[in-house]
Amino acid sequence: MWRATVLTIFPEMFPGPLGLSLAGKALQKGLWALDVADIRDHAPDKHRTVDDTPAGRAPGTVMKADVLARAIDAVSAGRGCARLLLSPRGTPLTQRRIVELAGGPGAMILCGRFEGVDERVIEARALEEVSLGDFVLSGGEIAALALIDACVRLLPGVMGKEASGAEESFADGLLEYPHYTRPQLFEGRPIPEVLTSGDHGKIAAWRRAEAERLTKERRPDLWATRPKPPQKPAKSK
Repeated sequence: MWRATVLTIFPEMFPGPLGLSLAGKALQKGLWALDVADIRDHAPDKHRTVDDTPAGRAPGTVMKADVLARAIDAVSAGRGCARLLLSPRGTPLTQRRIVELAGGPGAMILCGRFEGVDERVIEARALEEVSLGDFVLSGGEIAALALIDACVRLLPGVMGKEASGAEESFADGLLEYPHYTRPQLFEGRPIPEVLTSGDHGKIAAWRRAEAERLTKERRPDLWATRPKPPQKPAKSK
């Protein structure tokens, strides 16, 4: 069973939205498991201190290496589980990495807070720093919820139709094509005629063309790095 183990100073934030919808139903069915550990339980003082002033003088506070190390060592993440630290300086998460994580046994996820985490525990516990994007949150908990949801929806039995995952954004290096449903006419805007034609070949070609158009327009970075289709061998004369 795929297992997410979350280390946080706000355990009450979990499962949060993960207890609802697809992820929540899958959790109730036992398709995945969630463990949440309070980092403060591993602080040695009566105040349950998890942070201290930065060395070299800087604003704010830093999460303490010794406390975090004890918290990490106390959880049973399982062999082969990824050890992740949510951090704005981390490697941007991609759908490809999410697929890799979902295909493994699970992940231990450390939610950073304050100005960051003591570099020594990152090195000593071989934490992989990952980021949702080029913006800063108050802490790693919301990012952890997003990461877990992205993984859980890919687990076998969670989504109703496996093809829905194969055709969505990033699955083929492209953004997803536009969607339409009834009514056929909305404020003068009709559903594209090809989608009601019943011609599956034309529909597939339209969707591919629209996905390519949107990717070129909105994500030129994705377009530049997308997997290239195999070249057809030249016909011999």
